[in-house]
Amino acid sequence: MTTMRISGIASGMDIDKMVGDLMKAERMPLDKLKQKKQVLEWQRDDYRSMNTLLLNFRTELTGMKMTTRYRARTTASTNEAQVTATASSAASQGSYSVSNVTQLATAATLKNGGPISADPTKKVDLNSQLFGNEAAFNSTSLNFGWKSGTAFSQSITASATTAGTPIALPTPLDGTLDLASVTVAVNNKNYEVVTSSATGLKPNQVYVNSSGAMTFGADIAAGSKIQMDYFTNNASTGAVNYSTFSVGSYTSTGFVKQNITFKGTDTLSQVISKVNASDTGVTMFYDSFSDQMTLTRKETGNFNGKDPAAATNPMTSADSEILTSGSFIDDVLKFKTVKNGGAAVESGGQDAMFTVNGLTTQRHTNTFDMNGVTFTLKQTFAAPVNVTINNDTNSVFDNIKGFIDKYNTLIDTVQKKTSEDYFRDYPPLTDDQKLTLSDKQQEQWEAKAKSGLIRQDPILNGVLNQMRSSFYAPVNNSQVNAAYNQLAKVGITTSANYLEGGKLQIDEAKLKAAIQADPTSVENLFRGSGTTSSDQGVIQRLYDNVTDTMDSLKQKAGNTFSTNKQFAIGLKLDSLGTQITSFDGRMKQVEDRYYRQFTAMEQAMQKANSQASYMQQHFAGGQ
Repeated sequence: MTTMRISGIASGMDIDKMVGDLMKAERMPLDKLKQKKQVLEWQRDDYRSMNTLLLNFRTELTGMKMTTRYRARTTASTNEAQVTATASSAASQGSYSVSNVTQLATAATLKNGGPISADPTKKVDLNSQLFGNEAAFNSTSLNFGWKSGTAFSQSITASATTAGTPIALPTPLDGTLDLASVTVAVNNKNYEVVTSSATGLKPNQVYVNSSGAMTFGADIAAGSKIQMDYFTNNASTGAVNYSTFSVGSYTSTGFVKQNITFKGTDTLSQVISKVNASDTGVTMFYDSFSDQMTLTRKETGNFNGKDPAAATNPMTSADSEILTSGSFIDDVLKFKTVKNGGAAVESGGQDAMFTVNGLTTQRHTNTFDMNGVTFTLKQTFAAPVNVTINNDTNSVFDNIKGFIDKYNTLIDTVQKKTSEDYFRDYPPLTDDQKLTLSDKQQEQWEAKAKSGLIRQDPILNGVLNQMRSSFYAPVNNSQVNAAYNQLAKVGITTSANYLEGGKLQIDEAKLKAAIQADPTSVENLFRGSGTTSSDQGVIQRLYDNVTDTMDSLKQKAGNTFSTNKQFAIGLKLDSLGTQITSFDGRMKQVEDRYYRQFTAMEQAMQKANSQASYMQQHFAGGQ
């Protein structure tokens, strides 16, 4: 129920101001509660900022657990024009002798049998549609293999299907399926379409029968997206002229082959793009100057294991790296090989052959890995080239120095926060107090009010002490030589300036000497593992210290994903929030009571004034 308020009509007093002044005194306990709540919120935020700082440092500790921080390697070649090398952290220090590089790895290239344009003075227009422009090509048969039919596409979200289990199309075929035009992809990966038999399918093959049912050579995971595109002879609607051919090659993943279907309205440029976008492992290229084309495998090396030059006639998939099939690609584009009655010639597709440390070997590529060392052969040569692998002392030193710098930054930040002055006489400003101060004054006051809220906090002071102890204690690990089992022994000591609170400093020469002399001990001094703190390297100890502290801070102040009921300060905030809400309700009742009292006074005074006026009028009329 709303109280009717009459403000000073009879008394002439400023009732609103009087009630406001009375309420200021009444609200003082409420302001105290709100100030206490604000302090807790600032404390919570301070703890969370410290937790974020520790989280970032723990990320650095995770990096320092990696072998790559301690096993940086340098390489040197006696002839970088012939051999270069890089080494990973997995490489051991040592040397390699590379000699007798008799051949470099090359990519197989199938060069077509001659110019493809009918008129040498007017080359084929790459951007003209193919159907109707057949005469522009230099082919005795001009057999583009045109057919007339309708294009269809069907998609299937597969259930879990084992290899050899047929998968039917969701929609029956509309007409007779042209098996040569079928392409099948699973999750955008193309499969080689087989139409002869479902027996002996390879993992990258799919058998498609005349009704369109698919049988895969590998299991299909549930949820996989199967896409099948094809043509049928149905000419009732949307019939177009189309043609097909196939391209295949031997690759590092085995033999891959794909049907390429194109329409009469497509251009030669679009056909080239279809080949290059396929999973056949080759790229098609047209050179307008020579008016010739090539198919080049994307990978170097001989994956078929046969020498194309020594292959028997006719060339088959058993002795060629790149294979084509179809009248358009073989006759019109002239990719039929010499051994198949055409003029196209395949070259390349050979492995790199060389000797390393006395062993004759070969690789599919000129850049290859051996025991963590990546070699690159740049030319053929006979005389030995020596490649040496050494520890990269400077890189390891920089990694350790970077870590120490981050540690020093961490303890400096935490120490400054926990040693801030606390200004007891600067509580959070109330709303009324803010009205009396300028923005600059409010900012200065709040800076003091926020200062020292986690001063001498036992959790944060505790982790600083724990980390110092973790750094100083020796590492009793079998992989650490006693001469290097403490940081001080490798040149990392505490600053002599006690005001810096235990910051670390590095003797660069001593640390580099230790890294050079015994890199294994230095590595395990930092990242060594063990079942006890004594066995563990410094990094694991610090990681445990930081993790325990983060857990304690989370219990105290939570994180951005925590509800108030999940951490100690949050519970206090909820309690204060309840008290503030309850107090707000009481304040409204008190304010209403004051207004009721002043309203009653005003009404009484109005009545008295009315009676006085009446009597005055009465006496005046009797004279």
